[in-house]
Amino acid sequence: MIRAGRVEVICGSMFSGKTEELIRRMRRAQFARQRVQIFKPSIDVRYSEEEVVSHEGTSIMSTPVDSSQSILLLCGDSQVIGIDEAQFFDDGIVAVCNELANRGVRVIVAGLDLDFRGEPFGPMPRLLAIADDVLKVHAICMRCGSLAYVSHRIVEGDRQVMLGETKEYEPLCRECYKQAMQEP
Repeated sequence: MIRAGRVEVICGSMFSGKTEELIRRMRRAQFARQRVQIFKPSIDVRYSEEEVVSHEGTSIMSTPVDSSQSILLLCGDSQVIGIDEAQFFDDGIVAVCNELANRGVRVIVAGLDLDFRGEPFGPMPRLLAIADDVLKVHAICMRCGSLAYVSHRIVEGDRQVMLGETKEYEPLCRECYKQAMQEP
């Protein structure tokens, strides 16, 4: 039987449920007795070194990797591959996802589409472009209750990659983000 591969991307701001949705899809595939494997960047050790963990505390075992090429080396005969925090991977992640999909693998990718400046984050724009399916999920703006569009950094620092949680970031809608950027 020929399997039709595909790339599914789940994107949005922090606290929007991206990882929760990734875990939900991976668990459904496990329930269907499909061979699944999930990967995450090894730099993401916020909750666990070996598990993908949502902000809600839901978790699933994963394989931490240092580069996108490691996914190809370690995926074996998996039918479904999950990739969390895709924005932290190198640009090769796009080719890896395409290659896996072309092999008949269902690839489910979750990541931030925008960084704290509201700029496209890492390889995410290219992943969105090659995706067969895109789901944009939204957190709630911490200031007005509207749908959030960006993860606003509330601590000092201008490096694009800074791991953090609620002490470092807050989801904001476009209007509240504009106001926050004008605050001293």
